Amino acid sequence: MTASALELQPAPRSVPGSEPSRRPVRIWLYTLALLVVGMVALGGATRLTGSGLSITEWRPVTGMVPPLSAADWAAEFDKYRDTPQYRILNQGLGLADFKVLYWWEWAHRQLGRFVGLAFFLPFAWFWWRGDLSRRLLLGLLGLGLLGALQGTVGWIMVASGLQPGMTAVAPLKLAIHLTLASLILAGLVWLAAGIRPAAVSPLASARLRRTALALPVLVLLQIFLGGLVAGSRAGLVYNTWPSMDGMLVPPADVLFAVRPMIENFIDNHALVQLNHRLVAYLLLAVALLHALDARLTLGAGGAARRAAGIAGLALAQAGLGIATLLLAVPLHAALTHQVFAMAVLVMAVVHARLAYGVRAPLRGRPEAAVPFGYEGLAAHHA
Repeated sequence: MTASALELQPAPRSVPGSEPSRRPVRIWLYTLALLVVGMVALGGATRLTGSGLSITEWRPVTGMVPPLSAADWAAEFDKYRDTPQYRILNQGLGLADFKVLYWWEWAHRQLGRFVGLAFFLPFAWFWWRGDLSRRLLLGLLGLGLLGALQGTVGWIMVASGLQPGMTAVAPLKLAIHLTLASLILAGLVWLAAGIRPAAVSPLASARLRRTALALPVLVLLQIFLGGLVAGSRAGLVYNTWPSMDGMLVPPADVLFAVRPMIENFIDNHALVQLNHRLVAYLLLAVALLHALDARLTLGAGGAARRAAGIAGLALAQAGLGIATLLLAVPLHAALTHQVFAMAVLVMAVVHARLAYGVRAPLRGRPEAAVPFGYEGLAAHHA
């Protein structure tokens, strides 16, 4: 074959499912997971600084460009001064202070756009190269749709805070927005943990597998309830523990004072905070019992150590939550509590995924593992 003929040969493409193609995909998924955690952290800072309503329009493309002139800033400030939040809470706010609010929200939206690009561009590349198995492809398509839904819900949430009489976004919409971000994070980690370079056998105990799967579900529920607490500002009341201002459980006429009754689960500070406390106790109890069960059933193997680690994370998160409450929700404590919840979720998802086993790669040469979280404890779990 001549040199010119060789030059015309196409470059060899990766074989679907092969190890050389899976490692970059795995790194990409975990990078996306870190970006989502950053998005959650920045979103929390935006909420806690009251910046979320400073941009009153949803412009997915043109909104990338911030105000560049004094006239542009004046126009944006005029739009904000027409909002209920300005008229009720921030009357007299100056342009300099408005810019601080604006930059927080702009950075949050800009990071969201970047996450979208960081998902879709590599996704298209890996798909074109044939690096995605059918199962992984379907999972990623689902996450892409979930990400599009998340952006829409984010604007619906902001729009709820621009309605007459509103000074913040609706608590339920905030909780849904936070939970969707957490679901995306969980999905990314689940997919990444499922494409390890070596097989992992499922746990022999069906009870341990079910409990391992229950842990991330409980964490997601607790994150949703935390979103309700944040959205309704329920953390600013009952700043005592373990009692709620001297009562372990407030009386029924306090817990269900709002009509219709269903609204108490969203807007009643006492019930919203109580629910968040109760699920925290449940999550901690399940994590501790699961760790003990894994230790007694499996000995000192990797799965038992992962379970113990999750119990330790849950205990630390509970301590952070108590400290945040007692300190009346300062910015640094609230942000730490929110971001640490993502760490608990990530490790719980990794543990659950490995508990159900990972199949061996179909073909290709072995590759070095890309360690993340508790994945290094995958071996010797039984």
